[in-house]
Amino acid sequence: MDTALWNELARWKAEYRWVDLSFELSPDTPHWHGFDPLGVKALYTFEGTGNVFQSFQYTIPGQYGTHTDFPRHFDPKGRFAHEFGVQDMAYPLAVIDKSAAVAADADYRLTKRDVLDWEAAYGRVPEGAFVAFRSDWSKRAAAAYDNNDADGNAHYPGWDLGALKYLLDERGAAAIGHETPDTDSAAGAADSGMICEDFVLKRGRLNVELLANLDQVPPVGRSSLSRSPT
Repeated sequence: MDTALWNELARWKAEYRWVDLSFELSPDTPHWHGFDPLGVKALYTFEGTGNVFQSFQYTIPGQYGTHTDFPRHFDPKGRFAHEFGVQDMAYPLAVIDKSAAVAADADYRLTKRDVLDWEAAYGRVPEGAFVAFRSDWSKRAAAAYDNNDADGNAHYPGWDLGALKYLLDERGAAAIGHETPDTDSAAGAADSGMICEDFVLKRGRLNVELLANLDQVPPVGRSSLSRSPT
């Protein structure tokens, strides 16, 4: 029996800190404003007469909480989720931290210049990478995610189309992700529609939304501080 992979997994568990980048699933989980909260119905509980187990039924939209948007979400000719195998769901992670800029401007859009600055500090974005935009938006209460102003207009950060064109077309990124409910900033979507998300999905790439805990992983590779596997 070849136990090399088992031994490698045991080493990873012993030597690395593992970071979950997703939110816990509940009716209070942050989600896009167009969806209802998670519905929960108790089917069986221990309080029921003679019951020896408990089970619940959940009603949930496909893009609720932390989730992956597959190309078919926006592209009528794009691939469905089932067309991606498990081997298509593991990527080297690159995290671009613009949390300070977002703290100063809730409508901030991550630009190509930001990506170039990241590459100047950490090296070329690897082909096939999952590139995540750290904004620290996930630290907000779920009710404050839309960050509506007095007129009811939402204000949250997003990507600039130029940055996405560079990452997907020139660096071959396989997926992008962010802590907000949309790829586009709220102001950008109000002005031009969801052009950034449309671009990503019609390029056949993955779009991961409502990420959490990006502040706990290094910008790239192994960090001497966190040693989190990426």
